[in-house]
Amino acid sequence: MPELKLPLDGGLTTCRIQRACPYKPPAKPFTARIAYAAAHVVPKDGTIDWERTLAYRRHLWSYGLGVAEAMDTAQRGMGLPWETARELIARSLTEAQACGGLIACGAGTDQLPDDRPASLDEIIAAYEEQCEWVEGHGGRVILMASRALARNATSADDYLAVYSRVLSQLRQPAILHWLGDMFDPKLAGYWGSADLDCATEVCLNLIRDHAGRLDGIKISLLNAQREIELRRRLPAGVRMYTGDDFNYDAMILGDGSHHSDALLGIFDAIAPAASAAIQALDDGRPDEFERILALTIPLSRHIFEAPTYLYKTGIVFLAWLNGHQDRFEMVGGLEMARSISHLSKLLVLAEQAGVLQDPELACRRMQGLLERTGVEARGTSVNRV
Repeated sequence: MPELKLPLDGGLTTCRIQRACPYKPPAKPFTARIAYAAAHVVPKDGTIDWERTLAYRRHLWSYGLGVAEAMDTAQRGMGLPWETARELIARSLTEAQACGGLIACGAGTDQLPDDRPASLDEIIAAYEEQCEWVEGHGGRVILMASRALARNATSADDYLAVYSRVLSQLRQPAILHWLGDMFDPKLAGYWGSADLDCATEVCLNLIRDHAGRLDGIKISLLNAQREIELRRRLPAGVRMYTGDDFNYDAMILGDGSHHSDALLGIFDAIAPAASAAIQALDDGRPDEFERILALTIPLSRHIFEAPTYLYKTGIVFLAWLNGHQDRFEMVGGLEMARSISHLSKLLVLAEQAGVLQDPELACRRMQGLLERTGVEARGTSVNRV
């Protein structure tokens, strides 16, 4: 039975890591909800390990989940440049077409530098370039929030002008993405106001004006009540995709009148459990849906704890523990971002959530990491990986 001495709560605690993932892939496509996992990338020698990266997408598809490609989980804006994201999108779309996997791809403006002003025309042109790349390869667009727009817009009207121009040119309905500043501080004041009530009205006005060009909106504000209120006001046919990695269980289940579909970074990490929960919902077993996801909520809240934008480290760490990549490594060295005590607690919560594929492998890898970071029998949790 695997045991580890883990640096938890300021000291070393002996933990038994024994529960293996009990969940199986679905026998048929989901019907109750649409569920995308925002997928991470696997680096290798300063570039992307394409074989491992695409294999992970096949893993997600095998559990019935869609792939939200080249989003912030893939380190857009935190190490993955547009030039690499272009190739990632093209390769993943080819892979999806070959196996029939559901996919949508992030299009933004991150080819524009963060250190100089940009005109609205330049921002529109950047969006157009990325949207054309996605749609030209047969993909659906997720219209990502723009740092350049947040930095250069002078009013809500600027947001409406840019988005209206871009949406009017798309070939198929897009998913709009409202990403909160807890995920990216450079997006503070999005939609032209730091007041979320005012920002919501601007966003809703855009959605109403372009409802026929929108599949839905993904909202990532970690605010359950705001998501509930916004989805009640959406035009008919426009979906709410929850991006709430703290409250996704309640958001997906719904309130009897409305529910959210899912587009979540945490679904990258908990794909088997997420799949099993939605299978239960399909089978008319909401209590089982709630039971399965309730086990994952502590893990997700830990991975996404402040500073929230560092959640990507936890996503990749769990993929490494589960054998989906050979090294605990991220683009730009982001694996250094969380403490060894944070990662130790993550392992314990992952076991409790039932998302460890092979506990013995996870323990061997964790033991090696503890040794490399100098955690010994009398050690502390101050080291960083």
